[in-house]
Amino acid sequence: MKRIEGGLGLVAAVALFAMMALTFVDVVSRKLLNASITGSVEVTELLMFVLIFVGLPLVSLRGEHVLFDLLDHFLPAAFKRMQNAIAHLINAALVAGGGVLVWQRAMRSAEQGDMTAQLEIGFASFQYMAAIALGITALIHLILATRRPAEVADDGVEGISGV
Repeated sequence: MKRIEGGLGLVAAVALFAMMALTFVDVVSRKLLNASITGSVEVTELLMFVLIFVGLPLVSLRGEHVLFDLLDHFLPAAFKRMQNAIAHLINAALVAGGGVLVWQRAMRSAEQGDMTAQLEIGFASFQYMAAIALGITALIHLILATRRPAEVADDGVEGISGV
């Protein structure tokens, strides 16, 4: 799991840095040279796409998603374990279903040759990457469904133990 987390984290960091650098250079070139970088908006959108979908498995793996725990103090531990398993199984099913839909869309994009307007970058490879990221996220939720939720940390944030 640590290798997957490290690889995904590296991809996310590179995408974020590339967006930052591209935006900086684009703004500077517009202000100083009165010329924008052709296709910078398209590249930024594609990098944002990568960042979002690579971030999904990281958020799931670290248990950093939105959590409603208002009633947790009143529920027995056995119920919380069951609730945790059911929530992860539902998440796995939904994310896997989304991955299948995105994979099908990627196949259509590849067949039709869908690409960006200015730089003519194909969409299919980005969509395949998103489908794979959704598949990884679904697998993470399946693994987490078998694990016990960690105790609430000192900062009040609940995480997942044993990951």
